[in-house]
Amino acid sequence: MAPSRAVPNLKFRQLRGQRSPGEFAALVRRAAREIGEQVACDARYIGRVEAGEIRCPNYAYERVFLHMFPGLTPADLGFSAREAVRGRAARGRTPRPSDPYYSSNGTNSTYSNEESDVLRRAFMTGGTVTVAAASLGFGPLPGTEALRSDLPRQRVGASEVNAVEAAVRQIRLLDDRHGADGLYKRAAQPLRAAYALLDAGATTRGSTADRLAAGAGELAISVGWLAHDSGRLDDARSHYAEALATARVAGDAALEAHAFCNTSFLARDAGRHREAVRAAQAGQRAAGRLGSDRLLALLTLREAGAWAGLGDRAGCERALSRAHTLFGRGPSDTDPEWMSFFGEPELQALEAQCWSALGEWPRAARHAHRAAALQDPHFARNLALYRTQLAADLARADAPAEAAAVGERVLDALEGDVESTRIRAMLADTARVLGPRRSTAGVAAFLDRHATAEAVARL
Repeated sequence: MAPSRAVPNLKFRQLRGQRSPGEFAALVRRAAREIGEQVACDARYIGRVEAGEIRCPNYAYERVFLHMFPGLTPADLGFSAREAVRGRAARGRTPRPSDPYYSSNGTNSTYSNEESDVLRRAFMTGGTVTVAAASLGFGPLPGTEALRSDLPRQRVGASEVNAVEAAVRQIRLLDDRHGADGLYKRAAQPLRAAYALLDAGATTRGSTADRLAAGAGELAISVGWLAHDSGRLDDARSHYAEALATARVAGDAALEAHAFCNTSFLARDAGRHREAVRAAQAGQRAAGRLGSDRLLALLTLREAGAWAGLGDRAGCERALSRAHTLFGRGPSDTDPEWMSFFGEPELQALEAQCWSALGEWPRAARHAHRAAALQDPHFARNLALYRTQLAADLARADAPAEAAAVGERVLDALEGDVESTRIRAMLADTARVLGPRRSTAGVAAFLDRHATAEAVARL
């Protein structure tokens, strides 16, 4: 059956207004740069859209157009549903060598290009967690397709590796802003795809293979952290172990150090303090080859927290002293990308946790206060965590009114964009501590608001 005749896209033409196709294409390219996309838009592409030849743009262009015209949907821009266009292409659209999505082997690669972009755009940076999750429309990826037994293995290249690395960055960005609860289940899907790519690229060699292994391992750690922060400790342990195994097989000391760092943190939260000590020390051995004093400082702080959990004040103080010395040497080009969260606020927060574990509540509160005061508001989830720690320490330091006031600010975050089971559990514990102090100014209001918030969360 012959393909249907193209219908001009009058809605898109109206949006261009008085600008020429070339001028409008320049605006598209500029908008793409604003959100980290790369599109080779020119006057010809705009002409094809307006002529109806492109009934639905690929994911990159769609995101740019929605950025340019906030509040409009693809239908408002004159585009057809992706599923309808996919069906039409499958029924026999004949590609042309001049088509920007025409592949060298003579097949229409519009959709294969889009599918290889899916992982890269798995977590869109705009909007809330709900919007980000709703944008996850995963289709067949090269790695998952390669798992079929009736297909030959394919080569995994730089574009797939870039996709994995970009997914890691987007997950971390959204976690910084919102916390883990709304992300964890959705993040499992790109993780499976990443390891499918790793399996499909088993014969890949050189830097591509190294980057793919590192990217898959970092994604496992990121998903493990989402599990950790959302209270799924067994799942987190499994993901961290997967990352550690990947690091060992690939001989990647940086990935190994990161996996041990998170394993130590998890073990401490689970009450396995001796395991936390051993994991932190193993991480330091791996990190010793990397030349990053900041990474060693973080791992040493993990060790300090584990000693504090064991009630070993002397061991904790020794580790804290080493951590401060390492941190004081400053950042360097060898610091891992994932450590962007680790600055003075995190140092203060981790030290606060040590003194809390040792029962020195006023001292812990001083460090937690510094952490919250110094934290960049961009890291909304960490700021809420620091305030939660501060509220807990103040409650135990016999400062109930101050604890309640800080707790109110944590509730503000939890009623906004931050979603973290870990923070909710800590705040619930603070509410229990404050229960007998209801008559203190501000405490009753906090307790009532907290009770309401917990009831809503259980619905």
